[in-house]
Amino acid sequence: MSGEWTAGGLPPVAAARTAEARRRGTWSSALSTGEFTAIRSVGFEPVGQVLGTAVYHVAGGGSSWRYYDCGYGNASWSGRGSTPAPVAVSGQGAASKSLVDVLLAARHAALARMTAECTALGGDGVVAADLTMAPFPSAPHCFEFQVIGTAVRAQGAVRPSRPFTTHLDGQGFAKLIAAGWVPVELLVGLAIGTRHDDWTTRRQNWFGAGNQEVTGWSQLVSATRHDARARIGEQAWHTGADGVVLGDSRLRIWREECVRARRRNSDSDQKDHVAEATLVGTAVAGFTVRQEPPRTLTMMSLDPNRRRARVT
Repeated sequence: MSGEWTAGGLPPVAAARTAEARRRGTWSSALSTGEFTAIRSVGFEPVGQVLGTAVYHVAGGGSSWRYYDCGYGNASWSGRGSTPAPVAVSGQGAASKSLVDVLLAARHAALARMTAECTALGGDGVVAADLTMAPFPSAPHCFEFQVIGTAVRAQGAVRPSRPFTTHLDGQGFAKLIAAGWVPVELLVGLAIGTRHDDWTTRRQNWFGAGNQEVTGWSQLVSATRHDARARIGEQAWHTGADGVVLGDSRLRIWREECVRARRRNSDSDQKDHVAEATLVGTAVAGFTVRQEPPRTLTMMSLDPNRRRARVT
């Protein structure tokens, strides 16, 4: 672990670990017996457990964050008769876009380092890749992004041009291959939406209002989920894949003080609701096995007066 790492290539400790694994010729994995057997049944074998991590600082905190600006022009006064509040979504250029960008950059950095470990082990791809994010100890504005999986290698002569990554476990990977599909890349679709609690939203949520839909919150959830789907679809298109197999869908919702209202009136108690939608999936592409051309059939005439064979 001597020398300073400049964040390019593998970290020194990872390079040393992968080099030792290749020297010894042994491998480790988190695969179950069933997963191991399934992977072997479609012509792959594990070559080692691989890991990618990245710790990122996310600037700001609390109400000082500008990521959750609702964009509502009537935020300081949203009484009866005011226009409905819009949904400010990251994918459409809202203030939260800069936060989404840094979170995705951190995940992509961790994925790139895991893929680099796979390449160092001589693998062709990574299965059962699991993405996590957790606060970094003693640093409240820092987060550790980690992805861990098992690198595998094709037993045959046909090798992919670059390592694939997938969230699918061993059995899921084997079913995909057996059905004529191959994983391309692990994708993360992330979107953040913010909506001001306007007068209509507060009225629909009043105690005693009865059973009714809170339309503003329905719009918030729908718009944020739709944006996350659009983002993962864009990523799949850039990989050249045919489609996406979804693995996980998460939605977080919380309330924030309205930054826009407080800028105009420091005593404002106006609130916004924020939704964060995350989709994890794998871009997949179809493949075809080359088939031999049909054999030429010899046709024998049944007419006794015509003994000569005809070839078609």
